[in-house]
Amino acid sequence: MVRFLPSLLCAILALVSQAPQVKPEKASDRSELEAALGFEVPPTGNMPGGWVGGPPGTIFVDDQVVHSGRWAARIERQAGSPRDFSALTKFLEMNFSGVTVELRGFLRTEDVSDFAGLWMREDGESPALAFDNMQSRQLKGTTAWTAYSISLPVRSEARTLFFGVLLSGTGKTWADDLQLLVDGKPIWDAPKVERPTTVLERDHQFDAGSGIVITGDLSKAQVDNLARLGRVWGFLKYHHPKVMTGQIHWDYELFRVMPEILLASDSSSANSALVKWINSLGPVAPCERCAKLDRSDLYFAPDLSWIGDKNLLGEQLSQRLETIYANRTQGKQFYVSQVPGVDNASFNHELGYQSLKFPDPGFQLLALFRFWNIVEYWSPYRDVTGEMWNGVLNEFIPRVGLAKDPESYRRELMALIAKAHDGHANLWGSLEDRPPVGKCQLPMDVRFVENFPVISGFSDTVQNDRGELKIGDVITDLDNVRVSKLIKSWAPYYGASNDTARLADIGRFMTRGPCGESSIGIRRGNQELKLKVIRVAPTSAGPARYTHDLPGPTFRLLSRDVAYLKLSSAKAEEAAHYVQEASGTKGLIIDIRNYPSGFMVFALGSLLVSGDTPFARFTKGDLSNPGAFHWGTQLSLTPQEPHYAGKIVILVDESSMSQAEYTSMAFRAARGAIVVGSPTAGADGNVSPFALPGGLRSMISGIGVFYPDEKPTQRIGIVPNVEVKPTIEGIRAGRDEVLEEALRQILGTQVPSTTIENIAKP
Repeated sequence: MVRFLPSLLCAILALVSQAPQVKPEKASDRSELEAALGFEVPPTGNMPGGWVGGPPGTIFVDDQVVHSGRWAARIERQAGSPRDFSALTKFLEMNFSGVTVELRGFLRTEDVSDFAGLWMREDGESPALAFDNMQSRQLKGTTAWTAYSISLPVRSEARTLFFGVLLSGTGKTWADDLQLLVDGKPIWDAPKVERPTTVLERDHQFDAGSGIVITGDLSKAQVDNLARLGRVWGFLKYHHPKVMTGQIHWDYELFRVMPEILLASDSSSANSALVKWINSLGPVAPCERCAKLDRSDLYFAPDLSWIGDKNLLGEQLSQRLETIYANRTQGKQFYVSQVPGVDNASFNHELGYQSLKFPDPGFQLLALFRFWNIVEYWSPYRDVTGEMWNGVLNEFIPRVGLAKDPESYRRELMALIAKAHDGHANLWGSLEDRPPVGKCQLPMDVRFVENFPVISGFSDTVQNDRGELKIGDVITDLDNVRVSKLIKSWAPYYGASNDTARLADIGRFMTRGPCGESSIGIRRGNQELKLKVIRVAPTSAGPARYTHDLPGPTFRLLSRDVAYLKLSSAKAEEAAHYVQEASGTKGLIIDIRNYPSGFMVFALGSLLVSGDTPFARFTKGDLSNPGAFHWGTQLSLTPQEPHYAGKIVILVDESSMSQAEYTSMAFRAARGAIVVGSPTAGADGNVSPFALPGGLRSMISGIGVFYPDEKPTQRIGIVPNVEVKPTIEGIRAGRDEVLEEALRQILGTQVPSTTIENIAKP
């Protein structure tokens, strides 16, 4: 089964990375931990004792509303609260063994707009080895004290357990009487283990910095030599027996050879230095269990023709690399494994070097080499980047390596990551450095319609104070600069699988800038207007609406003949109920112009088919042959009751990404089902996160997702059977033209347009 990125995972990655750098407590420290879990440790100011969290002003100790004891924790968020969510956090050293770790506790809510929940995450050298935050359960509104539980498998490579309570949106949630259990027993009673140290914990030579100094610009010869180093370093990382088994701190080894490469006057000198370096690693013995590449189910092979290019590498270096490749062994890799049951790459020992001071050219180049080689060897979509990947390496060596401050380093990494054209790949947690920058933005939603940025809505806080701006206005200028020029300058920093998704992302952030008065140029029909507007803090403006589904209930009957279900708030456990409620209608509209709140593929998909129905096929990487991807088996829906017998119409657009796209693939496999709307974001498949130097986080799509006939989805997206896009005129009139077409598909064209429009209104 495919698992996808929880929508708050990236935000929590960022939040935890900004937490105070305190050594995790030991899970065996019972007395303090037991009291903290019950919120009975005396508070520190407003913060429950023994906990950290934020943002400030949203977390409190409550002695009036408690489940038991003296205190409970309360998270309270208003429309002006910082960020989109608040989290109460505690973290422990994972010095225990077991099968399952479980967090239990009592929660109470009041007027929660988005969701509240317990959350838990396991980290090793790579982040988020396992994660849950109850988002799929959609705990919202007002509820009495209720017991909840989440659990994760205990990952042997995990070193730290983060857990706590969170609230997304506005409202209040209380937490009390938490328990942390391993295989049903209190965590302090779990068997203790001494985690073996690795070379990463024993080699400290470059902890304070790489020592690499680059003065002035890099010459073409230096760039070419560094590019060759980056490719050789990556090849050895996944093929040399000492490196792939974790006997060498491979990041630090880069800094040991890099000075000589920088000093090399030509390619021959650099190649000689690389040969000397490889020889210093020790001989490569003939393999006993040699790896072989099975071509019978091969999607694509590793791109390793370059190691035999003697004109590029010289005789000796080429021979060394070919010998290493011929004697590669089967088995485990130190720097990468595969997630059980899914087989996307898990990057186990990629350090984030959070405490480093920048600029540091060595660590900056390490970030480039790490990302470039992860794509080269572990991206299932390497063949559709649309870039000359070798050229990308050369282009970014001076850009990343010579970045003069942390902000420019992060921006250059964003531009590098965007070259992968993978909507899952970004510099998550650092998007505030992506242009345009600024702490404030205009309180409006912007959507690209007919290829123009159009005001599609206003935040609730300014509904009665939006001045002369109107929904449907086309934005032509910002601060007296043409929007077309601004978009052209911003686009290289926006990672996306296709232009549709890139423009959607730009629309969410394009009005950012300095707080205070600003100017905007708009076109309204034949009028061109220049208006003064005020940029405000995003918390006042409210988050942009990332969905285009109908406001209101999750499920409803639009008419006696048409049922409507939106997946942004649907619950998997309610799937049968939705189908029962839709029984007898002519058609069911499933709106996936959003990100599903729960995993609905099988829960609902099995109720839409009448026989075993294949809907997807995957490709997965090969640990013994890095860079190779093989076809896996087909995935199918198996029919269950109650069965929905009416017509199925699935709605998608640019807001449909990842799990939304995968869900659309499954539902459209039902007999007679059609997709209406516009092409989706084109980023499909489980994500594989990893760290980059500077405490940064990125990820790639980890498995390839295809239709059963092997047609691709990445970058292409879900292509509708009936393409319908919103129009500027429709936006102005408050119409949902995509939903209207879905109604025509069910009710027929003989129904008057005015009737269709009335049914489609919120």
